[in-house]
Amino acid sequence: MAEEKEEPKIGIYVCHCGINIKNTVDVDAVRDYAATLPNVVLAKDYMYVCSDPGQEIIRQDIRDGKVNRVIVAACSPRLHEPTFRNTCVSEGLNPFFYDMANIREQCSWVWEDKERNTEKAKDIVRSTVARSNLLEPLEEKEVDVVPEALVIGGGIAGMYGALDIANAGYKVHLVERTPTIGGHMLQFDKTFPTLDCAACILTPRMVDVGKHPNIDLLSYSEVEEVGGSIGNFTVKVNKKPRYIHEKDWEYGSLCTGCSLCADACRMKKIPNEFDLGLGKRSAAYLPMPQAVPAVYTIDPEKCIMLTKGKCGKATLESTSEAIKKIGRGEVTVEEVEDQIPPCVATCGPKSIDFDMKDETVELNVGTIIVATGTDVIDPTLQPEYKYGVYPNVIHGLEMERLLAPNGPTQGKVIINDKEPKDIVFIQCAGSRNKQTGYEYCSRVCCMYSIKHAHLIKERIHDANISILYQDIRAFGKAFEEFYDRIKSEGVNFRRGLASEVYQKPGSDRMVVRGEDTMLGEPYELEADLVVLASGLRPSDGVEEIVRLTKLSQSADKFFLEAHPKLRPVDTAVDGMFVAGCCQGPKDIPDSVAQAKAASSASLIYLGTGKAKLEAITSEINEDICTGCRTCEALCPYGALEYDSEEKIMRVNDAICKGCGCCSGACPSGAASMRHFRDIQVYAQIEALTEALAASS
Repeated sequence: MAEEKEEPKIGIYVCHCGINIKNTVDVDAVRDYAATLPNVVLAKDYMYVCSDPGQEIIRQDIRDGKVNRVIVAACSPRLHEPTFRNTCVSEGLNPFFYDMANIREQCSWVWEDKERNTEKAKDIVRSTVARSNLLEPLEEKEVDVVPEALVIGGGIAGMYGALDIANAGYKVHLVERTPTIGGHMLQFDKTFPTLDCAACILTPRMVDVGKHPNIDLLSYSEVEEVGGSIGNFTVKVNKKPRYIHEKDWEYGSLCTGCSLCADACRMKKIPNEFDLGLGKRSAAYLPMPQAVPAVYTIDPEKCIMLTKGKCGKATLESTSEAIKKIGRGEVTVEEVEDQIPPCVATCGPKSIDFDMKDETVELNVGTIIVATGTDVIDPTLQPEYKYGVYPNVIHGLEMERLLAPNGPTQGKVIINDKEPKDIVFIQCAGSRNKQTGYEYCSRVCCMYSIKHAHLIKERIHDANISILYQDIRAFGKAFEEFYDRIKSEGVNFRRGLASEVYQKPGSDRMVVRGEDTMLGEPYELEADLVVLASGLRPSDGVEEIVRLTKLSQSADKFFLEAHPKLRPVDTAVDGMFVAGCCQGPKDIPDSVAQAKAASSASLIYLGTGKAKLEAITSEINEDICTGCRTCEALCPYGALEYDSEEKIMRVNDAICKGCGCCSGACPSGAASMRHFRDIQVYAQIEALTEALAASS
C-alpha cells in the first residue's frame, strides 16, 4: 500500500524588514489575509524574521507540530533562502518545504503607494501558498572530494590562494600562462600608500610558491579543458615548450638561469613584454632577474632557429643530432660547434632542446580557484590623448616600468633621451566612460598616479607635476592621508579632465587642453611627458576561461560572483571560486584578502572531503523522451548526455545547476525541473490571475 502523503500545514511569517517593508506595505493586512488561504494554519509577523528570535519562532512552530510547510514573506531568496532552509533543517523539516514570497524587491521597493503595495503583497503571498501546497521533499546528494585544488593564474591573488591551501597540507596545481609567476605586481616599483618596495614584498612569496612541496607549479602553461563537477573536476593543461629544460633530461640538465644563452643569442633587439616594449630582450630570455621559475625561455616567434630552421650554419636537424651526441658524451661542444647555434654552444648545463613539444598534463582536482587577473584598458580608445602617436604620451603601467630599478632605464625617468620637467597626469583614461565601453571606476588609478607623482619628485626635485582629475577616490586605509601628503609636496591637482592633447608646433613638447570645472575656465598646460592613468579591464583570454569553466560574467565582463555582498568569491558553479582582479578592479590588499577567502572556501570542501550537490536539478521522464537531443545543445553546463542504447537523454546531477533551459525547450515535455514542476508553476499563475478574473 502506498504511503499516505501528509496534508500540508502552512505557516506564513511576514517580515517588517525594519521599515523597508512596513513603511510601504500594511503588514497586518497581509498577515490576516494570508491566514485565510488554503491549508494555512497560522500567520505571524515579526520585525526581523531573519534574526535569531525570528527564526526561533519558526523553529518552535515546527517543533510543536503546528506547521510542515514554511513561507517567509520578506526579501529576495538570493539573500536569505539558505538561512531559512537551515532553520527548517535544524528541526527535521525537509528544506524544500520552505518557500519565500518576495514582497520587498518585487513590491515594497517598487511603489510608494501603500494600498497598491499591500494588494500586490497579498497576490504574491497567495501565489506562493498555491505553489507551497504542491511542494515535494528533495534530498541533497553527497560526493567525495578529491583532496587537490587547481589555481588558474599566478599573480598575487593566485599565489596567496595556492599558498594557503598548500600550507593546510593539500596538493595545489598552480597554472600560469607566462614564463614567471608574480603578475602585474612584479612590474611595480613601490606600492601605495606605504611605499613598500613591490619586489621586496613579492619575491619572497614567489620563492615560497616555487619551493613549496605541495605546489605543482605549471608556468608557461594554459588550461585547455575543464570537465566534471565539484569534488571531481577533470582538467587538461597545455604545457608549452620553453625549448630549455626545467628539469634533468636524457641529454642534459636543469637550466641554472645563468643568462649565457641570452648573451650569445643573435636576436637581441626584441621588444620586452615585461617592460611593455620600453626595453629590449633576446629571443632566449628571462622576463626579469627574480623570475620564478628561474628558467630561460626561447621565444618560438622570434628565434630564427624555430622560425626559419636555421641559425648561422646550424640547422634544426644538425642541432638536434649534435645535442644528442653531446649529451651521450660522444663528442664535445668544440667538435660540433659549426653544427649548433651560439646559445647551445654556450649552455653549460646543456639544457637547450629544440625538439621540445607541447605537453598535455591531466589533472583531477576537487576545487578550482580562478585568479586570472587584469590588464590595462587600451589607451588608444581615446584618440584625443594621442597615445601611440607621440612617444612622450605613456600610460600608468609604463610609468611603473620607468620608475622600477629593474626597468629599462634602471629607475630613471627618461623620455626622448632627456629628463622631463613638466609632467601632466590625466585620470580616468578609459574608465568611467561610456564611449570606451568601460563605465566603471577602476579604483586604483587615482592612488597610483599620486604615488607616481611622489616617486617622480624624489628623482626630479624641480619637476612641475599636475594631476587632472574628475574625482579623487582615496577610499582605502591611509589613502586620504597619503593624498594629503602628496598635495603638501607641491603637486598641483586640477579638477577637470583634458579634452585633447596635441604637440606644440616646432617642439617635442605636448599641450594638454581642457576646462577647470572648479574655476569654470579653460586651461592649456605644456608638458614634456603626459601620463594616462589607464583603468583596469579583464585580462586577455578571459573569454576562453569563461567558455571552459562555464562561469558567468557581469556586464563589465569581469567574473560574476554568486552574491556581491554575502558570497563575493563563490560562483554559480559549485566548487569554483574567483579571487583578485578577475572579479573586479581592486588593489593589492583587497586581492590578497579575496584570495584568502577563496582558499578558505575551497578548504571547506578539501577538509571535509565531502560536497553536497544541488538538489534542484533537471529530471527526464524516460517514458516520453524521444531522444531528439534539443536540450543537449542548449544546456550551458553540459549536464545532458545522450544514451545511444536507450535512445533517450540522461542528466548528470553532479553538473546540472537547475537553470531550466532543457525544460523550457523540450518539445515532448519530458524534461522537468525538480522544485519547479509545471503543476507548481501553473498553480502560481492561476493564483495570481484569480483577482484579475474576479474583477473582470
